[in-house]
Amino acid sequence: MDTILCDELLQEIFRRLPPPSSPAISLVSKRWLRLLRSSKSSLSLSLSPPFSTPSSLSAFLSHHPYLSSLSLSLSSATNTTTTFSDQLVACVALCCPSIQHLRVLAAPVSVSSLLSLSTSCSNICSLTVSLSRPVSFSWIVCFRSLKSLSVILSGRDLGEIEYADEIGCESGFELESLCLSGVRQGDFGLNWLWMNCKKLRILHFKSCESVGDNALFSGFIKGLQTLQEVELRTCRGIVDVILFNLAEFCASLCSLLIYDGGSREGLLYFIRQCKSNLRKIELRLPLDLDNRHLLGIAENFGGLSSFRLQSCCLVTGEGLKRFGVALSNVLEELVLINCDVIERESGLLSTLGQSLRHLKKLDLSYNDSLLDKELVSILVSCNYVCELKLRGCSGLTSAATVSMLKNCKLLESLDMRNCCGIEEEAIRLLVMNSQRLRRLHVEEYKLSGVVRMLALNKGIELLD
Repeated sequence: MDTILCDELLQEIFRRLPPPSSPAISLVSKRWLRLLRSSKSSLSLSLSPPFSTPSSLSAFLSHHPYLSSLSLSLSSATNTTTTFSDQLVACVALCCPSIQHLRVLAAPVSVSSLLSLSTSCSNICSLTVSLSRPVSFSWIVCFRSLKSLSVILSGRDLGEIEYADEIGCESGFELESLCLSGVRQGDFGLNWLWMNCKKLRILHFKSCESVGDNALFSGFIKGLQTLQEVELRTCRGIVDVILFNLAEFCASLCSLLIYDGGSREGLLYFIRQCKSNLRKIELRLPLDLDNRHLLGIAENFGGLSSFRLQSCCLVTGEGLKRFGVALSNVLEELVLINCDVIERESGLLSTLGQSLRHLKKLDLSYNDSLLDKELVSILVSCNYVCELKLRGCSGLTSAATVSMLKNCKLLESLDMRNCCGIEEEAIRLLVMNSQRLRRLHVEEYKLSGVVRMLALNKGIELLD
């Protein structure tokens, strides 16, 4: 067999095999090991001895000549100086000239190292790195193919820094996605981005306290005609200024996510004044979200297709019911994760189901008090659901699967992890009788040999 199959055919077979097969393949012969390595296009490495030295990493990467995606992270026992991170980047520049997606989750990388990387790896379109203060971004123009950039800022505050050498980029650059983490007061290097980013579609902030100069940021939003997605995670200090500018100047926004930080009035102002036709909203604001916001969303965003809500402590059943009625003809995805209103308001899911009959995706994960009868009451009305997530709903029993089989004829993806009341026999019946199921998330101990064989024959992917 080893001599009959040519290298190209073996490599194609290796690419199609599931990842758990790799260790067994590598033991067959040296040829198979070589071909397996050369067939890899993506690697994620958590570096620890002996690969925590640049020479060892270089030797390892040299066996993978066709990598297009690489992620490097370090174990806690590994040296994490800037010099070491620069050495890792140098290894990538030397061994992976065709790399397109690179993540270096280690100590900050120096600007000189990034400039060298841009020369050796001109095809990089996605980059994730850590930078130390004072922050500078003018090196971005050297990455001609860069579309997506994620930067984590670290180090002590250095106060306001002047960047006289950072002139404007007249020709612009192609950056479409930007994620900033850890921005603080005094990080005025961001101002160069606000003056030169003209084509951003995606903007994310994580654990940020500032946006640099507020006036420049406002001008950036005002002049940006392409922004479609904004995420704000743990950014309480800047949520209002961002939402105000989005409401005033942005008409292209399609998706908004806010987690763990906001103000009730700032959010309400955005909802009422926003000129964009939002299609997706995702909120986790336990103490900042109430019925006024829900009703405002329903009134101002009549084309909303996806609404994702987590930990809605101040929202009532009445508010959700009115929200459902208002969006009954357009909403296709409803997510209520860890929302105690489901427990407080008996019959809430039944009413929502009767209003939202066009739902295709339903996520009720981590509602540990959710009972079979409540789940059944919404599934009876939502016959178009093709994706259902019930992870962590420990109150459900095997009886719930009967309703899934009866009412969810279009179900393709189901997540039932950590549903301790749903037993192995129910999983077997579900796999055996589901007509369209293609993906099932469930604990491995609930999967018997019979279930695995049934899933294989029906083309159902089993994930734990």
